[in-house]
Amino acid sequence: MLAVAIALLSALFFTCTYVLNRAAATGGGHWAWTAALRYLITLPLLLPLMRWQGGIGPVWRAIRAHPWPWLGWSTVGFVLFYLTLSYAAASGPSWLVAGTFQLTVIAGMLCAPFLYRDERARIPLPALAAGLVVIAGVLLMQFGVGGGALDRAGWIALACVAFSAVAYPLGNRGLLLHLERVADEPGAVELNATQRVFGLTLASQPAWWLVTVYAGFQAGPPPLQQVWLAGGVALGAGVIATVLFFQATGMVRNDPTALAATEAMQAAEILFATLLGVLLLGETWPQGRALGGAGVVMAGIVVFSGIAARKAAGNPRATRDLRSERGG
Repeated sequence: MLAVAIALLSALFFTCTYVLNRAAATGGGHWAWTAALRYLITLPLLLPLMRWQGGIGPVWRAIRAHPWPWLGWSTVGFVLFYLTLSYAAASGPSWLVAGTFQLTVIAGMLCAPFLYRDERARIPLPALAAGLVVIAGVLLMQFGVGGGALDRAGWIALACVAFSAVAYPLGNRGLLLHLERVADEPGAVELNATQRVFGLTLASQPAWWLVTVYAGFQAGPPPLQQVWLAGGVALGAGVIATVLFFQATGMVRNDPTALAATEAMQAAEILFATLLGVLLLGETWPQGRALGGAGVVMAGIVVFSGIAARKAAGNPRATRDLRSERGG
């Protein structure tokens, strides 16, 4: 129960991504600044934490030994992921973006055949069925908000969030696969989850500085409010929520029932995003098909989490992959 409570608290902090990004968008902040500021601020926030998480030295040596995989996967899993998510924040209420992004729970599974050459490449049929339930719920939400149809902007926003939901687990899993391949090299050290987050954040910095140049040309310097909002996302989602989630899943990694319940707490992000959006941003509570779609998404996540947790329990490598889906 303690692990479930910690996971629920982490879901609350993860939710600040959607709500604060929406606040920045409605306040006139440029989406490129929203994206770049988060990771520029996250890096110094992670520095004090690294002292208790294995240190920076092993991460720096790993990046120096193989810079291109780190640069490549950080671009996919952090830069492309958050650029498209930030762009979509201007498209609709925060709960809609939060609900659509839950496609990430199945994206890692669908990427598996393209990444792995062992038993992990197989897509379990029960998990695929649960994933289709999540997709159906997302479509219900999107068409419910669109009044039965999506305009051009709505389709673009849906595509952006879907792309973001794929890029995030793909980048994390790609890096894990790289680290697995080089594990036997002389001097190689296994990096924990926080070290991987720090390493990807560090490796993505050159790309984020290019994004700041683009944002500066497009919109000038960011307003102070947008900087504060991005700082809130960096602290809440980039540091606090990630640490809490890894702590919760680590506590129950060998208990399939508890791990399923802990993983399923991410479904609460839709509820938190809805409540905070209504209270803080004046957003409209979802109605009709949109509300039903949100319920279907949450049900699908609960079922999928149970299937994934049973598959991972007792398997250290599978459990590590499962826990890494929240590594950013």
